Amino acid sequence: MHKELLRSIEGIQIYPIISLLIFVLFFTGMFIWVIRVDKSYVNHMKSMPFNDEPKKESSHENV
Repeated sequence: MHKELLRSIEGIQIYPIISLLIFVLFFTGMFIWVIRVDKSYVNHMKSMPFNDEPKKESSHENV
């Protein structure tokens, strides 16, 4: 049933091509960004979780 429904839609064969094109362009762009990104930016992002200081929690109790 689904095959017959999809075959009856005009121009449906373009959607898989568009999807593949978007997929390839996105991952090609990400690969190029990873290759060209500044190494100091990567090191800064890598060390960010360790730079957080513990938050001082305020307590409502007076000790």
